Amino acid sequence: MNNKIIVLIILLTLVVVGSVFALTGEEIVRKADDMQIFDTSEATGEMRIKDRFGIKVSTFNSWSRGADESLIEFTSRAERGQKVLRTEDELYLYFPDAEEIIRMQGAMLRQSMLGSDVSYEDMTGGKDRVSQYDVELLGEETVSGHECYVLMMVANVRTVPYPKEKVWIDKETFLGWKAEYYTKSGRLLKEIEILKAKEFDGRLIATETRISDKMKTDTETIMILEDLKIDIPLEDDLFSLEELSW
Repeated sequence: MNNKIIVLIILLTLVVVGSVFALTGEEIVRKADDMQIFDTSEATGEMRIKDRFGIKVSTFNSWSRGADESLIEFTSRAERGQKVLRTEDELYLYFPDAEEIIRMQGAMLRQSMLGSDVSYEDMTGGKDRVSQYDVELLGEETVSGHECYVLMMVANVRTVPYPKEKVWIDKETFLGWKAEYYTKSGRLLKEIEILKAKEFDGRLIATETRISDKMKTDTETIMILEDLKIDIPLEDDLFSLEELSW
């Protein structure tokens, strides 16, 4: 057989094999979402909130169950006892001084959590983005030494916090090292970048993340996750309104 024909057959075979194993944008995002969901989890952490007045540190304990249930309880002196509960459909705040539970909705969700670059609305985004966004694979780039897929996601529902997201997802671990959040018209609203990550149970999880609200000036929030435990027993009613005020 002619050598040129053999080379052509090999090249065509490589192309076919590569196309068979290539991931679609939807598959990449689904893998990234799946890597961040645990049956249950428990963690401690802190938020370092920087603005023109200096740096404020707020500490917290957190718990989660599946994709839709989470609870944060602040333990720092100024906010001790304040809680944020997320259920499948709602978000609630509890203030111990007033012994009051507030259901967050509408414009309230856009408020900053403890003056940070994180809004309450940020906590409402689902972890099944493929069902909420149309995903386009733009290409590949290197972020902080990590080879990443670059994807643009445009919302197809109105229930997500941001109409557009651009994300950089690790080609090996499927950790999202960077994300940019935009308005429908393309104005940059927020940027998130993972600074440190650690492997837990075979999955790479962010342990230090920088969040920057682009609607503010000279601010950033560093979210640090400590002492993460996964797939542990939790009380059945931990994520209930009845337990929120305790």
